[in-house]
Amino acid sequence: MAQTSHAEASKHHEAAAKSHKSAADHHAKGDMATATKHSEEAHGHSVKAHESSAKAHAKSTGKH
Repeated sequence: MAQTSHAEASKHHEAAAKSHKSAADHHAKGDMATATKHSEEAHGHSVKAHESSAKAHAKSTGKH
């Protein structure tokens, strides 16, 4: 179902954005260990967001 795929992609995009913001905030404070942790989390969510977006697009366009 395309709607579910879009919702999944949205969830991961939002999580990636939150992790990126946390990484930036900690980087600005000089807390590189925590910034790196959040950066790694952001990357993982970004990968999942990309995969979910591709699935949603394929389902929406009938190209799966």
